[in-house]
Amino acid sequence: MFEDKLLIWKFRRGDADALRRIYAGYKDDLLRLATALLSRTSVAEDIVHDVFLDLAGSREKLRLGGNLKGYLTICVANRARNVNKTARIRKSVGLDEAQSAASSAKRPEQWIIYNERFRRLNEALDELPYEQREAIILHLHGSMTFKAVAGFQAVSINTAQSRYRYGLEKLRSILDSEAE
Repeated sequence: MFEDKLLIWKFRRGDADALRRIYAGYKDDLLRLATALLSRTSVAEDIVHDVFLDLAGSREKLRLGGNLKGYLTICVANRARNVNKTARIRKSVGLDEAQSAASSAKRPEQWIIYNERFRRLNEALDELPYEQREAIILHLHGSMTFKAVAGFQAVSINTAQSRYRYGLEKLRSILDSEAE
């Protein structure tokens, strides 16, 4: 994206407004991604802030081969993976933590329905093997291609696609069994 390249160019030359615009443009998507991978909003917020702090500190040595969103998505996913490895965080988001993610609902009853659906989806995601969960979230929330997901997970494209497909099938099964 041309605007991203211009922002990176300005950022690398010390323009603080460029970093602010990058943060404003991507923080919400990255927070949703981190929350989906971790199921804990407070830890997800810390990860997103840490990624942007690292970005700010790497101004002069930043070299992007791909797009900015993909770079930031991989940074967040790597940090989430590290948190999951070390802390084994596998809890679902409570209604109070989901409030910020649901704040865009217009009416209170929509907010309640959204929170309940969000809670159920996170509980179902928590039941998936981590590799399947990660493939689904990176593809859907991170807008990563299966080739990019495969590269990130260090597996073949077919394996990444299978993890995604099996994960979706298991999610459907879990959510369908709850509906009965």
